[in-house]
Amino acid sequence: MKTSDFDYELPSELIAQTPIEPRDASRLLVLDRQAGSIAHHKFHDIGDYLKSGDLLVVNQTRVLRARLYARKVPTGGRVEILLLNQKDDLTWQVLVGGKGVTSGKRLELENGLQMEVIAQLAGSHRMVRFEQPIEGFLEQIGHVPLPPYINTPLADSERYQTVYARDSGSAAAPTAGLHFTAQLIEKLKDRGVGLSTVTLHVGLDTFAPVTEADPQDHKIHTEWCRLSAETAQTINKTRKNGGRIVAVGTTSVRVLETGAQSAASGNAVGAFENPSDLFILPGHTFRAVDTLITNFHLPRSSLLMLVSAFAGRERILDAYQTAIQEGYRFYSFGDAMLII
Repeated sequence: MKTSDFDYELPSELIAQTPIEPRDASRLLVLDRQAGSIAHHKFHDIGDYLKSGDLLVVNQTRVLRARLYARKVPTGGRVEILLLNQKDDLTWQVLVGGKGVTSGKRLELENGLQMEVIAQLAGSHRMVRFEQPIEGFLEQIGHVPLPPYINTPLADSERYQTVYARDSGSAAAPTAGLHFTAQLIEKLKDRGVGLSTVTLHVGLDTFAPVTEADPQDHKIHTEWCRLSAETAQTINKTRKNGGRIVAVGTTSVRVLETGAQSAASGNAVGAFENPSDLFILPGHTFRAVDTLITNFHLPRSSLLMLVSAFAGRERILDAYQTAIQEGYRFYSFGDAMLII
């Protein structure tokens, strides 16, 4: 297995720059693993492929307004800060844009709050300590970070949040969930399809390409997850009753398959709350996920490797070529795929 096995060419005009309205009007490519067939639908038709007793598992994380603008003290040089991981009440790992942001430097935000760079990490990563907790100021001075391949400003920042987002902590949205509307969720519930939540706070490394020639040499990022006892119980009951576990997005897959590692005998998952470093590559045995709703992912990314593990690399790459030929929209604001 080589990283180059997960490469493909994408015309730049197929990278979605804005979300489609309404959310569930996006296109849906349905890939049947057993039949090897592909069908084309709209996302609001997804209920045609779900049945009473199935369970949607969604990631209820909420994207932080994590992009901040600061100036160096006392010179006034501009610096861009992206919050990544919170270490304690005052300390964060961040990504910095700007020169000379070295240990000991003080930075001042737009509202006057200051921070000190306490450690230089790899590349543009830094550890900073704020004068007081930053969370209470993010709605006032923070900006929602968009992926670097999106060049069009977002008119409504809520459009980069799922309709069920609750737990703030992500640097990026779990994008497969962006296709759901509250009305579609209610419609599915009326048809007997359940919905349970997990939490995984998405880090930017999720979208980074794997640079090693052998993906097994790649050091996977860790992301904080929670699978509650209530959700675990619902998942295990669904499985025992013959229903399918439908993961909404690769982040939900990662939580579920991590939970499967601690499952009691006869159960699909066990409850847990801690970081996960699970790296899902072809050859992985899926124990908790039966069906997957996902977007179209970047070449050579760990996410493309995950969906290839679920459906088969050649089948996925063939489906991607079909999507390109049919003019599907790719990446965060793009169209969706249902793998059954």
